[in-house]
Amino acid sequence: MSQPEPPSRINLAASDGTAPDGVNAQQPVGSSPRPTYAGPTAIPYAAAVRYLWGDDEAGRVSDWIYASTDRIHMLVYALPAGGACLHSETYRTVFGADVSYFVLEGTLALANPGTGEVRVAEPGEAILFRRDTWHHVFAHSTEQLRVLEFFAPPPSTGTSRKYAQQQPYLDTSHYTDDSLLGRWPPPEQSVSLHLRRAQDRLWRREGDALVGILFSTEHLTVATMSLLPCQRSDVQIHDGDECLYVVDGVLRVHTPDSDGSSYVELGPGDGFYCPQGTAHQYYNIESVPVEAVIGVAPQWTS
Repeated sequence: MSQPEPPSRINLAASDGTAPDGVNAQQPVGSSPRPTYAGPTAIPYAAAVRYLWGDDEAGRVSDWIYASTDRIHMLVYALPAGGACLHSETYRTVFGADVSYFVLEGTLALANPGTGEVRVAEPGEAILFRRDTWHHVFAHSTEQLRVLEFFAPPPSTGTSRKYAQQQPYLDTSHYTDDSLLGRWPPPEQSVSLHLRRAQDRLWRREGDALVGILFSTEHLTVATMSLLPCQRSDVQIHDGDECLYVVDGVLRVHTPDSDGSSYVELGPGDGFYCPQGTAHQYYNIESVPVEAVIGVAPQWTS
């Protein structure tokens, strides 16, 4: 998968409320930026808001925040090879939301330090965890870890840092779960970290687009989308805000009912935001396939 080069340094300009034209990134002190948009918007990789968070105890994580509306939050985060994101009193990694991690680069080892569960995901694979799940992230490879994250209900509804600070603190972490020895694999409902590989997707055709549903809860649906050369999707209208991230190829997006420019071009690392109820259609007019990941919150269909 071709990915844009990470920036040479983290841009913290968003912490004082500045952001690209047309973006509102105002946020309370101590919280991450929250870029929102008035209508369908292409979000180039270069325009994603850079944010560095964490401390010496929890570790420090680089974020590229693409969108954070009142329905969905989408970002890419990165850790160096061998790096980790744990938790501290200030940065508690337990939220009141559904969170999906889709691996773009490197190997993700995701742990629930409260139960000892550990799941490992490679590029193209994803893990979902739900409300009240403590989680630690480890970059278990010799290359940088880059992960696409969808989060719903989003931080603007109080499900992120504000929620975490109200939860009992986890004093002890462990990364083995002996209770599962002798009964593996366990029933899906008995685990907190839900891993999805390509063969686990719920496949569907939407026009020419091959769509693979990774997760679909009452709060969030996450799917992959593949378009071969000269293919296009159906016209889509979701009962939720949509955020899309291009993994490979060049994708065109048409929003026929939009004011101004209704046809945009996206390359690898670029994002797109489409508000709830907005008609949109995806095109591949190039000679190579397009691969993208889509998050919709709260519902894919009405």
